[in-house]
Amino acid sequence: MDSSSRPLSPHLGIYRWQVQMVTSILHRVTGIALAVGSLLLLAGLLSLAAGPSAYAAFRALLAFPLVQLLLLGWTWAFAYHLCNGVRHLLQDAGLGFARPVFVRNGWIVVVLSLLLTAAVWIASLVIGGAL
Repeated sequence: MDSSSRPLSPHLGIYRWQVQMVTSILHRVTGIALAVGSLLLLAGLLSLAAGPSAYAAFRALLAFPLVQLLLLGWTWAFAYHLCNGVRHLLQDAGLGFARPVFVRNGWIVVVLSLLLTAAVWIASLVIGGAL
C-alpha cells in the first residue's frame, strides 16, 4: 500500500479540547505529581527520624518560596486527584455518563479541588501548621 494513501491516526491537533479530555489528562498528571511529591514527604519523615537538627534543616528547606509553591501545587494535585477519583468511583457505579452531567461533574471537580486547596492553605496559615 502506498504510504500517502494510508489514513493518519488522529492526534491532539485534530481534537477540540473538552473538559472530559482535560480531566482525564489532569488525573494522570496529578497522579505522577503525587508520586514525585511523596519523595518530599519521605524526606520529611526521614529527617524527623534522624533527629532535631535534621528536622530543623528540613523545616528551613520548606521556608523557601519555590518549595512553598511546589507544596501548593502538590496540595492541589492531591485535592484534584481525590475529587476526580471519587467522580470515577461514581462512574464505576454507573452514574454520571450523560454528556451534560459528565461535563458538569468535570467542572465541579476542578472548582472543588481549588476550594479544597485554598481551605487547606488558609487553615495552615491561620492555625500555624508545620510551616
